[in-house]
Amino acid sequence: MIRLSPTTSAANSGAPNFQNGYDPGHPWYYLLGGKVLGPKSILKSVIARDYRGHIDEIKDAEALCEPRRSEQLRRLRNRITNQYKADLERYRELVRELQQHRLSDRLKDSVRLCEPVHSSLALKHNHIYNELAHLRRINAALCVQRDMFDGF
Repeated sequence: MIRLSPTTSAANSGAPNFQNGYDPGHPWYYLLGGKVLGPKSILKSVIARDYRGHIDEIKDAEALCEPRRSEQLRRLRNRITNQYKADLERYRELVRELQQHRLSDRLKDSVRLCEPVHSSLALKHNHIYNELAHLRRINAALCVQRDMFDGF
């Protein structure tokens, strides 16, 4: 089997914590039998890598004056929390699908090809990874209330 080098994904921004040379944000990780991570493990990875996400709306909201700052951050938190819940539900469905796929692969001695379930699971992992980073950043921002006279 030809082995491709690991690629960069949303979850591959810090110290290597890979199985079979790939991180959970890459489809080959699951193809090669990588362990499916739960939300707590994904969050630990976000914290360990101090990943802060990529949404500019958070940065823009942080720059607002109070009370608009807190209101906007809470709105963002609600939106991202809802997204996270939907993605987590789909992630769990994909985990079950992967388990069935792996079982059927064991029963038939076939060539291992990257299937849609591998790509979907990697993509959903990356969505959850980013959403947890965004929620962590928003919660940290909400813990600090800016002074009314900041910037004067």
